[in-house]
Amino acid sequence: MGNQVLPEHVKDVRERTSAPLLDCKRALQEADGDVSKAIELLKIKGLSKVEKKSSRNTPEGQVFSYIHAGGKIGILVEVNCETDFVARNIEFQDFAKEVAMQIAASDPKFISKDDMPESFIEEERKILTAQAIESGKKPELVEKVVEGKLNKVLQESCLLNQVYIRDSKLKVEDLLNELVSKLGENVKISRFIRYQLGEALNNE
Repeated sequence: MGNQVLPEHVKDVRERTSAPLLDCKRALQEADGDVSKAIELLKIKGLSKVEKKSSRNTPEGQVFSYIHAGGKIGILVEVNCETDFVARNIEFQDFAKEVAMQIAASDPKFISKDDMPESFIEEERKILTAQAIESGKKPELVEKVVEGKLNKVLQESCLLNQVYIRDSKLKVEDLLNELVSKLGENVKISRFIRYQLGEALNNE
C-alpha cells in the first residue's frame, strides 16, 4: 500500500467531503492516492459530512431560468437548500446557473438514476440489444457490449452523472458535493424542465 500522499489530493478530498484532515489523509493512504476511492472510503466509514447532510430537509431555495442559443432553448430549474440565507448566497446562485447551462447543453432526462423508471432502462436495453445483434456481434459478446453502452446512456441521461461541461474531470454531482461542503447545508436539485424551439411540432 502506498504511503505517499500529495497535499493537493488531501485538500481536494477535504473540500469534497468536509471530513477531518487526518481522516482524509488516512483514506488516501488506504486508497493508494486515488481521490475517488478515498472519498468512497470516507462515505463507507460515515466520515463524509456531505453524505450526512444529504438527508436534511431543504425547504428553501429558488427557481432559476436560463435562455440559451438566441432564445431557442429555455431552462427552468428548482434548486433547494435549508435556509433563506444560503438561497441568497452568490455561490448557491452561481451553482444553479451552472446547472441550468449544463441542462441546456447536455439535455439530461432525469436528475439521478433514482428518478429513472425501470421501463426507460429496459427500453434502452432492448434498442441496444437489437443494434448489437444487427451489427453481427457474437451472441456471447452481445450482453457485455449492451451493458457497456447502457451504462454510458444512463450516465448521459442523468444530470448528476453527466460530465461537467466546463471541466471533463468533474461530474455535476462533484460540483454539488463541493457546494454542500462550502456552504455547510444540504443542497438539492429538485426538478427541471427544458424547452427547445420546435420540439412540440416534431412530436406531433
